[in-house]
Amino acid sequence: MHRARKLEPLPDNNGYFGQYGGQFVPEPLQNILDEITTAYNHFKDSPGFKKELSDLRKHYVGRPSPIYHCRSLSSKLGGGQIYLKREDLNHTGAHKINHCLGEALLAKRMGKKKIIAETGAGQHGVALATAAALAGLECDIYMGEVDMEKEHPNVVRMKILGTNVIPVGMGLRTLKEAVDAAFEGYMKDPINQFYAIGSVVGPHPFPMMVRDFQRVVGEEAREQILELTGRLPDYLVACVGGGSNAIGLFSAFLDDAAVRMYGVEPSGKGFKTGNHAATLTLGKPGVIHGFKCYVLQDAEGRPLPVYSIASGLDYPGVGPEHSYLKDIKRVEYRTISDSEALDAFFELSRVEGIIPALESAHAVAYAMKMARRMDNHETILVNCSGRGDKDIDYVAAKYGHQYGIN
Repeated sequence: MHRARKLEPLPDNNGYFGQYGGQFVPEPLQNILDEITTAYNHFKDSPGFKKELSDLRKHYVGRPSPIYHCRSLSSKLGGGQIYLKREDLNHTGAHKINHCLGEALLAKRMGKKKIIAETGAGQHGVALATAAALAGLECDIYMGEVDMEKEHPNVVRMKILGTNVIPVGMGLRTLKEAVDAAFEGYMKDPINQFYAIGSVVGPHPFPMMVRDFQRVVGEEAREQILELTGRLPDYLVACVGGGSNAIGLFSAFLDDAAVRMYGVEPSGKGFKTGNHAATLTLGKPGVIHGFKCYVLQDAEGRPLPVYSIASGLDYPGVGPEHSYLKDIKRVEYRTISDSEALDAFFELSRVEGIIPALESAHAVAYAMKMARRMDNHETILVNCSGRGDKDIDYVAAKYGHQYGIN
């Protein structure tokens, strides 16, 4: 197998991936973030923390998640072979539980009483509510009113788990506004609360910390695909909003020159409409929510409104490590529209019996595009980051007539 030039371990001591990342926050919050960084660096390598997290991954989450060969779908497409890393089979239904457990364990060891966070599609909210219940911590989740309506099943799950779901009615009432509101709530009591950011975004140490907890996805996948096929995949594909599921998969393959990687963003209703969230495709470097990354922004540097059919992808920023990987051309970033994602949602459901999250359907759609123009010995490994239970009511009500279910 081919090895690329080994990348420098990142972030650096100041939390930067190249020019991206850092801490663009008021001094009082910087002191608290430094406390979290110190605690994380202390506990992440401690035997007790590692064993507790490992045991929970195995006996609670159900890791390792399997890799599945989509033989029927691949045969129908007539080209490359598509494999899925089945993060949708984790407890709570997505990859989010991987970092939520780590953050909850860290918060408890730091003596925090409450975990606070935002959520878009609700998968981070459900996972954090689950981890909070397990750890005996209070939990507040901020969620935009639009997303609460779209992802109602996840709202109910969070409430059943004992979490306080706080509606956010300002602005577009989606993920960006939920992040704004959660930060405001956190700043009211940063001593007793722990902000458990839901992706590889935010000020240092969160992009590093969430990536490290998600790295288990790539480490498992690398070993599993070698066992299944005898070689590494030719391509990796994962959806990118903030980018946690993608960086989790990509991280174990970054030094393998022969493995090409694609992050898939939402082009929504089309670039010309402005209804998209293609941050890495159309954005430029800027600062949002305390860190530097690619941002969809206007001429004055203010974040633009964003949109995606997938609530977990409609964020105007992106993880700083993804911004860096784009600049050095290690990962290529592409887009998929709402209609393409919907087609893939139903195709995977009806050909393989797997209902993916709308977020994951963007990655599946791009893999299907690739497979059609490939030889049948080439392989594509897709991170199926979540299951579609949360989306079925919304999809059926709004698009069911197009696909024969109304």
